[in-house]
Amino acid sequence: MIFRIDNKAMKYYKRNWDELRGDEFDFWGTSTWYFECDEDDYVLRQMEIYANGNVLKYDESYQEDKYGGLAEGPLDSEEFAEFEITKDEFERVWAE
Repeated sequence: MIFRIDNKAMKYYKRNWDELRGDEFDFWGTSTWYFECDEDDYVLRQMEIYANGNVLKYDESYQEDKYGGLAEGPLDSEEFAEFEITKDEFERVWAE
C-alpha cells in the first residue's frame, strides 16, 4: 500500500529479525524493525523493538546514537515487498 506525503509515495514495512545484533547488546534479544520509506525506498523513519523491551527510534532529526542509526541507503523494495504494512500500523507503533 502506497501513501503520498507532499506528492511523494510513502511505503511502510515491518520485519522480524530472528538473529541477535552481533555486538555487546546481544542480550537485548531478537528484534522487530519498522520502516517508513520514500518513493525511492530511502528510510525516513526507523524503529527497532527488541525482545527485552528496548526501543530505538531514528529519523532525520535523530539519525544515530551509540546503539545504531537510520539506514543510510535505500531498502530493496523487492526483498521487503512481503513485509509491507499500512501507514496506520506504522504510526500506531511509532506513537507508543
